[in-house]
Amino acid sequence: MNRLTFIFAIVLLVSCHKETPSDQTTNSSHIKYFGFTLIDTYWDDPTDNQPITNYIDEVSGFSNIADILIVNPSDNIVARMTEMNDFQVKSILHLSEIFFESVGTSSPSGVEYGLRTDYQSRWDEFIDTNNLQVNQNLIQSFYIGEEPTWNGISFSELKAATDYVKSTIPTIPIMIIEAYPIIDQLQVPNSVDWIGFDHYFIKDPKSNVDFLSELHNLKSKFTNAEQKLVIIMDTHYISSLHGDLGGISLNEMDRVANSYFELAKSEPKTIAILGYFWPSGFDNSESIGARNMPEIIKENYIRIGKEITNKN
Repeated sequence: MNRLTFIFAIVLLVSCHKETPSDQTTNSSHIKYFGFTLIDTYWDDPTDNQPITNYIDEVSGFSNIADILIVNPSDNIVARMTEMNDFQVKSILHLSEIFFESVGTSSPSGVEYGLRTDYQSRWDEFIDTNNLQVNQNLIQSFYIGEEPTWNGISFSELKAATDYVKSTIPTIPIMIIEAYPIIDQLQVPNSVDWIGFDHYFIKDPKSNVDFLSELHNLKSKFTNAEQKLVIIMDTHYISSLHGDLGGISLNEMDRVANSYFELAKSEPKTIAILGYFWPSGFDNSESIGARNMPEIIKENYIRIGKEITNKN
């Protein structure tokens, strides 16, 4: 074979190669946790005929994390955490109400939160009420300061809260999730372990230039090598936003999920994927949660969850 023929053969071989799924994806073994939000947060899905505010039995077959909302330091949630654990699911505790309170409207979100003056005693009471030093094996993460910068929580306030929690129970990862428009201003305390951001109504986040820029910006805010990334997967549907704004039909939500999953697999720092959200009616009365998606969409969530959790 002469040199020209050899080069032509190589070009032909390359041009005829078809990319397979294995070429496009990476291994998901570094992603340890999968679950949905609004699982045990007092939210009753308005689309069913019975009052339900705990959906752990619906998601446990393909989840290993789920959230619990705490409102007061006197809330005893041991039974709720134990129930999750019985389903082989660990709890993510929403703790913002323990540490922060509404103080005004001077924030990007229009609702400003500030650190409570008695935050340490409130946290101490919650620890004692729930015997957390003994029951910490039921907990996967502490979620502190929802979209903190977006909601006017200063870095010093956020740091004070997360530092104090870390000083009391250092083994439980602390998580924060920021809103995408304010990532530029986010400052991450060294005591925070898991970091993510939320940006919805995007059909293909793994290829979306704006989303990838936001992700790159978020990762630049990490302050130590041990911090991990949480991917917030868009698992709800609002026709006026997903459809009109994002150009996404309801039947395309499996493609949206797959894009988030491929992105998570390509990011070695990813520790968890959280779907926002499970029941319907939250944020918008017309919102469809993952719970009420078409069956083919739900089956895709189940497939992704089982791949990550190894639940059969």
